[in-house]
Amino acid sequence: MKTILQIISLAGILLTIVPPILFFLGKMSHSSQNFWMLAGAVIWFASAFFWLGSKEKTENS
Repeated sequence: MKTILQIISLAGILLTIVPPILFFLGKMSHSSQNFWMLAGAVIWFASAFFWLGSKEKTENS
């Protein structure tokens, strides 16, 4: 489950990084950039909340 959430979080972070680059290169409009960055931020915070900072359970020897 943690791996799936990490993949979803990666997709969210990519949605916040790639649109500004595409906008800078003239491949995306400003409104589209805003939409995809907002979607990426929501995806990131919704998925990273469940796995970021959680500690793995280890056995005490």
